Amino acid sequence: MRDVTNALGKRERQIVESVYRRGRATAAEVLADLPDAPSYSSVRGMLRHLEGKGYLRHERDGLRYVYVPTSPKGEVRASALSHVVRTFFDGSVSTAVAALLESRPLTQAEYERLSALLDAAPREDDR
Repeated sequence: MRDVTNALGKRERQIVESVYRRGRATAAEVLADLPDAPSYSSVRGMLRHLEGKGYLRHERDGLRYVYVPTSPKGEVRASALSHVVRTFFDGSVSTAVAALLESRPLTQAEYERLSALLDAAPREDDR
């Protein structure tokens, strides 16, 4: 699994996030998503660079390229979350979850889903 959070700079990460959010995107669509957007040619160059790094690939659509992610969103999400837990919570999943729970109240549906996930989660003493 590729660790996106460590390997990409801020602008690269914004571009990859744009493509993931859209599922597939042209340079013009990515440009529209970027805050303090650089030039169109800069975005095209960064897309090619990210393709060279293996994060994106392109498909031809007439005269334009449409970029798509090379890894499933779930893999990238897990990698990014793992990085956040290691970096900001000293690797403690429970501390990270506690911080999330303290940030806002849960809806009933969220509470039920989290309860079910906790009940089904493997524990160290189960190994």
